[in-house]
Amino acid sequence: MRLKSEAQTMKATLQIGKGGISEGIIEEIKTQLKRQNLIKVKILQSAFSDEYEDREQIGKTLAERAGAELIEIKGNTIVLSKKGTKSKER
Repeated sequence: MRLKSEAQTMKATLQIGKGGISEGIIEEIKTQLKRQNLIKVKILQSAFSDEYEDREQIGKTLAERAGAELIEIKGNTIVLSKKGTKSKER
C-alpha cells in the first residue's frame, strides 16, 4: 500500500495551534514516528503567523526539525513518515 493511500484512513494524532512549532511538538512527532511509520498532523488556523505564513512552510519545518519525510499536505493536514520509509508499490 502506498503511503498516501494509507494516510487517507488515518486520523490526525497531533494538532498545531497558537503555540506554533515548539520543541514539545517536535519531540512528540519523533516519539510517534518511533511507534509507527506514518503520522498525520492537523494545523489549526491559530498556528499561522508572521513566522509561518503557509502550510507548506510549516510542513517543511516540521519534517526538517523532526528528521522525518514530508509525504503530503492536503488542506490543513500534513502527513509525515520516518525517513527512509518507502511505499511498497512502485
